[in-house]
Amino acid sequence: MKNITSTILLSLSITGGVFTSCDIDRFPNNYMSTDQVADNQEVLFDNMLNGMYAQLKTWSDPMHRLGEYAGDNMMIRGASTDAFYEFITYSRTPDNYRLQSFWDYGYKAIAQASNIIDMAKDTDDPEIKSKLGECFYVRGMMYFYLCRAFGRPYYQAPDKNLGVPIVNGTPSEEEISNLSLPDRSTVKETYQQAIDDLRTAEKMITTPFKNANTASKEAAQAMLSRVYLYMSGTYENPNRLYADSAIYYANRVIESPNFHLVSREDYMKSARTAPENYPEAIFVIKRLAADFPGDDYYYGIGGMYSNIGGMGWGEMYASAKYIELLDETKRNDWRKGDDGIVDARAKFIEPQYSVDDNGNYTEVLRFITPNAAGTGYTYVQLRVDKDKMECWTVDENNKPKDKYPISLYTGRAPEEEYYTINYNGATYTGVIDYEMSLNNGYPMFYITKCSREDNLESQLHSPIISRLDEMYLNRAEAYVKKGNLEEARHDVNEIRTRAINDKAAYDESTFSANAAQLVDKERQLELAYQAERSYDVFRNGGTLERKYPGPHPIDNVPATDYRVTYYIPQTAINSYPNGSTLTQNPTSDEGVILH
Repeated sequence: MKNITSTILLSLSITGGVFTSCDIDRFPNNYMSTDQVADNQEVLFDNMLNGMYAQLKTWSDPMHRLGEYAGDNMMIRGASTDAFYEFITYSRTPDNYRLQSFWDYGYKAIAQASNIIDMAKDTDDPEIKSKLGECFYVRGMMYFYLCRAFGRPYYQAPDKNLGVPIVNGTPSEEEISNLSLPDRSTVKETYQQAIDDLRTAEKMITTPFKNANTASKEAAQAMLSRVYLYMSGTYENPNRLYADSAIYYANRVIESPNFHLVSREDYMKSARTAPENYPEAIFVIKRLAADFPGDDYYYGIGGMYSNIGGMGWGEMYASAKYIELLDETKRNDWRKGDDGIVDARAKFIEPQYSVDDNGNYTEVLRFITPNAAGTGYTYVQLRVDKDKMECWTVDENNKPKDKYPISLYTGRAPEEEYYTINYNGATYTGVIDYEMSLNNGYPMFYITKCSREDNLESQLHSPIISRLDEMYLNRAEAYVKKGNLEEARHDVNEIRTRAINDKAAYDESTFSANAAQLVDKERQLELAYQAERSYDVFRNGGTLERKYPGPHPIDNVPATDYRVTYYIPQTAINSYPNGSTLTQNPTSDEGVILH
């Protein structure tokens, strides 16, 4: 391995912390001088590689929040002073510490990967070359994730819209005093950088796949499939060449002997399964219980979705829109435990039922109405009599007050217990269920897909980057864009029948009439709470609609809206050296370039 001839600085001024000459003499953890590296290269190489992966742990938290909170799979109990609330409300600002963290640790991972690549690029050692491939994977993945957050959807003038700065490596000691950094490259250029890195990773990684905790050849292929899918245009105006590339790389992973789709039963246990033991896991950001000392589980991803083992705020719940999708084939009745789960994805939702002083459940009719101000939607829970003939409100003494007759809804099977009610002058449809605990008036539909890893009663969770089920859905969408609807139908049915049953498979006529919608729906169901949803809507030119209970704004957000992209963190702009420019994103629709 060649010697290092300059100091390895594992941070970039692009992250908001420019080095001074005094800083160079101080080396905190994961920093090393020339002599240190030269004397211990083999050991320090692995340490630096581990340091690169460690950057992803901090990065993955805001990564999840940016992607998932801006979508329509979840709702929050009320307004929050936390910076993530801006992601939910689309009230974009450049002064957001979570956004800054996503930017900083993304570029720190890029810097770490680039420094390792520069350190050992001339090696002939096959093992070292394979590890270098892991660095190319991480760098390519980071550029893609950064660009999809800060750059416009690819179908919108990628050669004109700005992506992110391409900065591969950290400055040398000589360059620090006269530092110059590039402005943002175009979306097209940033995607090309990601593709070049990921293709290099695919070629260089020769170590056989062991588990999803480290990058592999298949991880690079899986990410390439997604990148090309993002480049494949919209359903109305597809780019068939890029769609074909998305199919090609999805095929490489699907055909690999290292992965297979698990059974429905094992899929329902997937959140509880350590990724190294899950045959669909391709790459995850591996977390350990030791990463969460004390009360830190409160602040992990799952901590907002639930309270597990006494840890977590439990203030974000599955949206009514997502629950409706889960119930589309047949209602999931959580009262019956696993026997009531129709769609396996419903296993990751846990309604918090309340009990009376005697430990008994109370039956209610739960339905959704527009709120009194006409600006949103509200859950209503009314107690129901044993014959299911009427519902009523209760007074301050918990005694029946206003009564309402109800009748079986004929649009669903009787055993699903859907009923209609005329309430305050309008007719609504709801379900008979146990009364649920409320938080600020909202039923607590806990999300547990990001909890209980390795069967621990905690919020332990390794954020998912790539899994095999996504490859089938990538391929299905790309097939639709190429006009190969029968191939797309088979892929969608592969995922759908695993989650539900063989009767849920789409026939040829049903699928061909609504292929794009059915692919998108299955993707939303399968990839929920994996930070994909908001990006999936916008990259295909869709409109985000959130007409369900919650404090979020209910106005639609089209893919052409300037708020689709996040602002470049102001601290990153401010830290750019004199003479260098880091251009901000548009602050209104007038600044958006679509063609």
